[in-house]
Amino acid sequence: MYTPGMPHDPRPPVRIAMWSGPRNISTAMMRSFENRPDCAVIDEPLYAHYLRATGTDHPGRDEIIATHEPDWTRVVSSLLGPIPGGKPIWYQKHMAHHLLPSMGRDWVAGLTNCFLIRDPAEVITSFIKIVPNPTAPDLGLPQQVELFESERRRIGRTPPVIDGADILRNPRAALAALCEALSIPFTDRMLTWPAGPRASDGIWARHWYASVEKSTGFEPYKPKNEPVPDHLAGVHAHCRTLYDTLAAHRIRI
Repeated sequence: MYTPGMPHDPRPPVRIAMWSGPRNISTAMMRSFENRPDCAVIDEPLYAHYLRATGTDHPGRDEIIATHEPDWTRVVSSLLGPIPGGKPIWYQKHMAHHLLPSMGRDWVAGLTNCFLIRDPAEVITSFIKIVPNPTAPDLGLPQQVELFESERRRIGRTPPVIDGADILRNPRAALAALCEALSIPFTDRMLTWPAGPRASDGIWARHWYASVEKSTGFEPYKPKNEPVPDHLAGVHAHCRTLYDTLAAHRIRI
């Protein structure tokens, strides 16, 4: 039986593209995979392109564009290229809203695509603390559904979908099930990690990652129960329909 981290790994490379929306547990998931000795990670590689192409004003915008590659075609070439460190697994943390309509999609077929979802009411009530009037595309759900349906047609089966709340409720069971769906071995090292920043974090970490830098594992799930503002009721309804489409196929724990 293969043990993660053993030399002369016999497995073919696996490039996992985890497509999430904002204000989910995406960075904690990156920490989880990075704690595997057989896994490299990359943090939101399309973010600089997204900021430059859309003009969106996020904290540290100019520094992000100057520091990270803003040409999506070059980013894609690297994502499909050699895995850093020669490791057999490459966990690519993606924000679905970074996948702009002007970008091609053919390259996505070179990745093992999966989807991290969260109840849109919880996403909206968290996101509006930063962006007061988000649209559905700002929350990534239209892009997630588009990519999910495209992938399902391409591979002839349902790609993995996992809900962040399910991971927080039972990290071991959820991550073991996700690894099984990805055809990679599960290891207990995915359940905890050392606190602190990482060299793999994007330069935007100082603006967004204060909580995760203090973490050493997944926090227990706590429902937010915050009402969505009335002016976003339409966005919430649209996102709820999209979320339900994906949640119907989520990995059941």
